[in-house]
Formats: sequence, structure tokens, C-alpha cells
Amino acid sequence: MAQAPEGGLTAMMRSVLAVGAHPDDIELGCGGALAAHRAAGDKVTMLVVTGGQNGPGLVTERRAESEAAARSLDCLLIWGHLLDCAVHPDSGTIGLIEDAIRQTEADVVYVHAPDDSHQDHRAVAAATISAARHTRRVLHYRSPSTTRFEPSLYVDISAHLDRKLAALACHRSQVESSLMVEPEVVAASARHFGAQARVRFAEAFVPSRFVWDLSPPPQLPLVGAEAPAFEEAPAFETAYPSRAVT
Repeated sequence: MAQAPEGGLTAMMRSVLAVGAHPDDIELGCGGALAAHRAAGDKVTMLVVTGGQNGPGLVTERRAESEAAARSLDCLLIWGHLLDCAVHPDSGTIGLIEDAIRQTEADVVYVHAPDDSHQDHRAVAAATISAARHTRRVLHYRSPSTTRFEPSLYVDISAHLDRKLAALACHRSQVESSLMVEPEVVAASARHFGAQARVRFAEAFVPSRFVWDLSPPPQLPLVGAEAPAFEEAPAFETAYPSRAVT
């Protein structure tokens, strides 16, 4: 995790890697969270494992759409060049994702949920779990084809839903042919998870592993002659949240 000065204080910046099997998977699953990361000053990279060769639209068209979506979210984009509908959780796929984690120095990884009816989604999830075995935060997002999903961690995207929708709108070949990418459906899903998280709009995640670094707060300049008195709260080494919102 990098440190950068901001207004005379030390700010903690994260490096985030979002992994998706096909173009538009990442934007659907965690586009709002990525926009929130960028708003917080985090570095964000999107790894699209295949070119979406078997989906609607030409490969060149889908590539251009993904690049436009990444620009709209202000994220870097990496292509994996594997074949759509032929992804396996083998050493090649694991190595591809390991290289991306190493190059980006990612300390947060987003990826498909393991329980999914699409074989590419399952394969990418399994390969990422292996590739990110030393990463402290691995979060699984929901796809329209996810079969079982019981989230316990949420990201408030109330201020970022418009950016998520704008990124999805870049995937015109998919929006025109799939009800799952319609803005009304995406917004309704965000509202549903927002209700669960007790916020307006949210994205939901199932953590494979999540380490919460509670770093000491920066020292603020004192106002007046005396510093305010604070009581030191007890530290808890382990927590089992029924719901977490970030």
C-alpha cells in the first residue's frame, strides 16, 4: 500500500485489480466500487481475461467498448487474450492473473463469485483464488449468471452509480442485446443491495479474504492552547461481521 502526501497529511492509497472473464463483466459486478476507489485516489487496473469472442458483437468492437469503459472509469486496462468459453483454471490462467497482481502490486482483488453457471466465470474465480493466495483482500462480485451469492461486505456507490451506468453504456453491443445490462436492471440491483447495506445504492461482495488495516489516524494540527482529550478504544484482533459497508 503506497503512501502519498495530501494536504500535509499522509494518505493511504491502495492498488486495486479487478478481474473479469469477458468485456463488461467487471463493470457489471464492481464498476461502482472501482469508481469509488478512484475517487479515493486509489490506483485501479482492470484485467479482462478473454476478448468475448462468443458474445454479441465483433471482437474489435468489444475491445473498443472495453477501452471506452475503462477510460470512463479512469482505470487501466489489461487484456488476457484467452478464448471466450474455453477458459480453464490451469497454470496458464493462474500465471496470467499472477502476473497482473505482481505488475500492479495489487492489495485488493475483485473477481467473479465461484458459484456461477458460466464456465468461464467459474474458471476465472478459481484461478484468481490460486493466483491471489498471498493477497490480503479478495472480494467476489455477483454476475447475472451467479447461482449462489450471500454477501457480507458492501461498498456504498450512492455517489458513483452514474459512473457505473456510463461505463456500462459504453458496451453498446451488449446493452442492445441483453436485458441484464439495461440501466433500470442495474440500478434496481444497486438499490436492492443498498437496502441491505442501509445506504441508498451499494454493490455487494462475498469476501474470500479481507484484512482490515486499522492504521493510526494522521496527527492533525491542534487548535487552541490545549489538545482535546481522547479515550483510547480497545483493540479487537478478530471480528466476524454480519454486515460491513465501506
